[in-house]
Amino acid sequence: MSSEIEVKFRVGDLRRLRRKLRAAGFRLKTRRTHEINTLYDLPGGVLRKHRELLRLRQYGSEWRLTFKSKGKIGRHSTRDELETGVSGGKLMDAILRALGYSPSFRYEKFRQEWTDSKGEVVVDETPIGMFCEIEGSSRWIDSTAKKLGVNHADYITKNYATLFAEWKRETRSRAPEMTFQGVKKGHNERRFAATGKATITRHSR
Repeated sequence: MSSEIEVKFRVGDLRRLRRKLRAAGFRLKTRRTHEINTLYDLPGGVLRKHRELLRLRQYGSEWRLTFKSKGKIGRHSTRDELETGVSGGKLMDAILRALGYSPSFRYEKFRQEWTDSKGEVVVDETPIGMFCEIEGSSRWIDSTAKKLGVNHADYITKNYATLFAEWKRETRSRAPEMTFQGVKKGHNERRFAATGKATITRHSR
């Protein structure tokens, strides 16, 4: 089991970030690639209650199954991780369901991966905004963040499920999941609800 140490931060200007990455000696490892993630849990949310994670990810044409432990949250997010490649997502989904697991959350993004051979910086285009993750040793993360003009106060240690829940509360979105289609559907439903309410109000006068 390996340790995953990382932080996120919000990206305001993607072109500027790319320039800073190249200036800091990073090279593009993976071009913009579509990624879809499904989290699984047992009845009653057993993994969520223990702050553990079981994820099936499709990145381009590749599939990976990941388990993450509860971990520690300080200035950085640190979690123990087990990960393996799988040959097919549908078969793995069937196996998980047969074991009593079921999908609990889905999130989608387009990801670019950058590396300087010491760690990785990934850029995520998500339905709720642009984020960047810096993953490596604690000292390397802080050094890389400084090169990219990111302060400790900008660090985000929350996962995407938590960020999505916060975004829904802030925007009052009805999106059922953090996918581009789901967020669009939630936006349309909220707009329809607001329009319908306004129509009813006008007719009641």
